[in-house]
Amino acid sequence: MGAVPDYVAGHGLLKGRSVLVTAAAGKGIGFATARRALEEGARALMISDIHEGRTEAAVAALRDIAPNVPISGKLCNVTQEAEVQALIAAAEDSLGGIDVLVNNAGLGGLKPVAEMTDAEWTSVLDVTLNGTFRMTRAALNRMIPRKKGVIVNNASVLGWRAQKGQAHYAAAKAGVMALTRCSGLEAAEHGIRINAVSPSIAMHDFLKRSAPAEFLDALAAQEAFGRAAEVWEVANVIMFLASDYASYMVGEVVSVSSQHA
Repeated sequence: MGAVPDYVAGHGLLKGRSVLVTAAAGKGIGFATARRALEEGARALMISDIHEGRTEAAVAALRDIAPNVPISGKLCNVTQEAEVQALIAAAEDSLGGIDVLVNNAGLGGLKPVAEMTDAEWTSVLDVTLNGTFRMTRAALNRMIPRKKGVIVNNASVLGWRAQKGQAHYAAAKAGVMALTRCSGLEAAEHGIRINAVSPSIAMHDFLKRSAPAEFLDALAAQEAFGRAAEVWEVANVIMFLASDYASYMVGEVVSVSSQHA
């Protein structure tokens, strides 16, 4: 197993930018992304999630990291258009306009197709794909008049690769990739960049509860470094895509893994 590298210090990649991150409560990629945004100089931050207690705890933890930066949280279920619109409106107001949106909300599971119910299939697609679409549409309608903005979607290598028990999640993430490519071309006409990050396996508490430990360990062992990614390693790539260093990237899906298309 490869050693986990040292945590990378911030380099001001998002200095002066406002950032909105969905599904950022807890200890997953969303929270790591919010933290990295602060460490990279974000001027204001809002996070959303569906869990009130965890959202409040995450906001408190982020304020400890950057006590002088305006940080807020708002509940949002991305399957509900009214809640998406309310989140975007609140973020526009509190952030003074959304410069960077990170679409991190997603839902997975482990179920063979033959045993999968319509509800299980639909719920994963509604959160993971439709939710990303709703957030993107709402954000674009605010960014387009300003002729600027960045959206980074969280996809998955399962959008490219087959894995048993993951048909609903893989289909949803493949959809996120296609949405990224098509919406990216449309947004580029208005000076807006849309790209995606594609992790394989980043270990965190929610993932550990979603699948058996031996299953996750086997996936991690297949990676080039023989380990799962740290959530902040994925967040680092999100920071790159959100920054001016990615100024000529449009509709791209960047693999954070030894697995790619």
